[in-house]
Amino acid sequence: MPSETDGGELPADPGRRAAPPSSRGRSSGRSGSRERSGRRQREQPPLPTDPVELGELAREICMRQLAVRPRTRVELATALRRRGIPDDVVGQVLDRYDEVGIIDDEAFARAWVTSRHHGKGLARRALAGELRRKGVEDEAVRDALDELDPGTEEETARALVARRLRSERTAPPDAVFRRLVGMLARKGYPAGLAIRVVKEALAERDETAGFADGIDPDALAESVAPVE
Repeated sequence: MPSETDGGELPADPGRRAAPPSSRGRSSGRSGSRERSGRRQREQPPLPTDPVELGELAREICMRQLAVRPRTRVELATALRRRGIPDDVVGQVLDRYDEVGIIDDEAFARAWVTSRHHGKGLARRALAGELRRKGVEDEAVRDALDELDPGTEEETARALVARRLRSERTAPPDAVFRRLVGMLARKGYPAGLAIRVVKEALAERDETAGFADGIDPDALAESVAPVE
């Protein structure tokens, strides 16, 4: 048996098995993340019992949320309940914010539609889905979307296609067509509009005119998956 005196190495402890380096790294990362999360939870102070202090805490939480970006009533209520604020206090604080105009879901919806349409090129269907997920009521969603007229929506679709076409010079026409239609569909554009806009854009390129002329929008509309 090797020993320290004859130059051999001492055998490893048979009760321990070394984990592969990659496994150790992943395990360490996960455990470190859990430790940080647990530490944050432990460091979170307990809720005050005094109603006045509880209301002040609720308002402070709301102000921190609103400092990042405008929020809907549902978003603020979710943040408060996640912190453990009782429902009656949540209602009181948010009702007051409604009264003074700090919360305005209608204004939020209008600003969201303008920002997301011009910034990301999203169409009405995609915008409606985003607003509903944020808790905006259907009537406010409809009113906000009414300000995005079909002509503006189509112009945006054409601009998106034109910009993408500049990087599609070497791809086969059928592949370009499907990629562009898919891109518009993911942004919420109706299948018929997406197919027509892409077909017309391809027809303007001499090398793809024949392919574009052979596209049947009605037949292809059914194959374009609408955005949820």
